[in-house]
Amino acid sequence: MSTQNKNAFWSLFSSVKLALFLLFTLATTSIIGTIVPQNNPPEFYIKLYGANLARFMQTLGVPDMYNSWWFIGLLILFSLNLIVCSLERIPNVWRLVTQDNLKTNPDKLEKMGQREIIPLPGTSMGEAVAKTTSYFARQGWKVAKRDKDGGTLFFAQKGAWTRFGVYLVHSSILIILAGAIIGSPTVARKFFRAPNFAFKGSVMLPEGRATNFIYSSQNGREIPLGFTVRCDHFDIEYYSNGMPKDYRAKLTVLDHGKVVLQRDIEVNKPLRYKGITFYQASYQPYPSFIVQLTNKKTGVEKKDIIPAREQIVWKKGGARFGIINMQTRGQIVERIKVWFTDNQGEPSEFWIEPNREAVIKRPSGEFLFKAKQLYATGLQVSKDPGVWLVYLGCALMLVGLTVAFFMSHRKIWAFVSEKEGQITVLFAGSANKNKLGFEKTFTAFIDKIKGFAS
Repeated sequence: MSTQNKNAFWSLFSSVKLALFLLFTLATTSIIGTIVPQNNPPEFYIKLYGANLARFMQTLGVPDMYNSWWFIGLLILFSLNLIVCSLERIPNVWRLVTQDNLKTNPDKLEKMGQREIIPLPGTSMGEAVAKTTSYFARQGWKVAKRDKDGGTLFFAQKGAWTRFGVYLVHSSILIILAGAIIGSPTVARKFFRAPNFAFKGSVMLPEGRATNFIYSSQNGREIPLGFTVRCDHFDIEYYSNGMPKDYRAKLTVLDHGKVVLQRDIEVNKPLRYKGITFYQASYQPYPSFIVQLTNKKTGVEKKDIIPAREQIVWKKGGARFGIINMQTRGQIVERIKVWFTDNQGEPSEFWIEPNREAVIKRPSGEFLFKAKQLYATGLQVSKDPGVWLVYLGCALMLVGLTVAFFMSHRKIWAFVSEKEGQITVLFAGSANKNKLGFEKTFTAFIDKIKGFAS
C-alpha cells in the first residue's frame, strides 16, 4: 500500500464527520431493532409484514439485528474510527501535559485572564523567592522554579492527567463493544464455531421435572447445559382481579448427579452457575395437579402429578381418588372437587382450595389430602462471557465522564521580579475547562497568599 493510500485511510478514519455518521447510523438502526420484534420464528414476520418484506428482513438479519453481520460491521468500523481518532490526538495531549511550562515568557503572564500582583516590601529577592515557594507549598501545590532574565519564574499545576478523560471514555466504549461482540451468540456460532461459548435461549420447566438442555432463541435448536437444572416448586400469588402479583420458582442444580446449588428465583433475582444465568421470565399453568396423600393409620405417603377427571389407584394406601371437577377463572384453578374412597362405604366428595389440607374420615381410618395446580416456570437462559467486560467498560465510562466534564487541568505561574527597587510577585493562572470554577480557585489562592503576606 502506497503512502498516499495510507494517508487517505488515516484521514478517513480520523475524521470526526465519519464518527458522527456512524453514531447516527447506529442510533437509527437501533431504533429499527427496538420497533421490530426480535428473535421470533419466520412465520411471525410473514404474518406481520407479508412474505416479500419478511424475506427481505430475513436476508438483512433484521429479526436478530444486533447480531447481524452488517450491524457488527458498523460496530467494528466505529471502533476503528475511535481508535484512529484517539491515536491522532493523544500525542498532542501528551505534549501539552509534558511541556516545559517554565519556558513561558513572563510577559505572557500579564495578558492572562486570571492575574494578580502582590508587592513584598522590605524583602530581598532571595527572601521573596523563599516566601513564594512557601505560598505554593502551604496550599498543596507542587512548584518548580527557574531563574529568568529579570527575576524567578515559578510554575505549579494540578489535574494534568484530566486531559486524558475523553480518551478514557473512548477506551470504555471499545471495551463495551468488545464485551458485546464476545458475548454475541452469532459471533460464537459463526466466527468462533463454538455455539456453547455464548448463547441465549429458553425452556419451560414444569414442577418436578429436570432438563440438561435449553432451546436456542435464534433457531430453536437444543443447547446442552453441561449440567441438570430441576424445578422443585413453583409458587404464584394473584391480585383480587386475577392478575399475577408475584411468582417464584425453587431450582436445584445437579452436576454429575450431585446437588451443587439450590435457590429460589424470581423476576430480577436470577440463578447463576458456571457462567450461565437463569432468569424467571414467565409461567404456564396446566390442567394437572400435584397431589400429596397420607394414610394416618399406616403412615404411607404418596406424592404424584395427576391429570384431572381421571381415577387414580393408590394400592399402598388402600384407596382410589380423583379430581372430578374444577372451578376456574381463566387458567387459574380456584377450587377443586375431590372424589375419594377406601373401598369401604360410599365415596367421599368435597370441594377444596388449592394448597389447603383436608382430613378425609373413612371407615378404614383418616387420610390427609392436599393438592395444588401444576405450573411450569418459564426460564430465559443466557451465557454471556463478555458481560464482565461490559460492566468494566461502564464503570470506566463513568470515571471518564466524571473526569472529562467535572475536572480540569489547572496551571498557576508566579514571577518574582524587582522594579524600581520594589519586589513584586505576579501570579497568573489558566484552566482548559470550567473557567468560572478556576476563577474561584485562583481567587481563593490569592486571598490566602495575601493573608500569609500580611
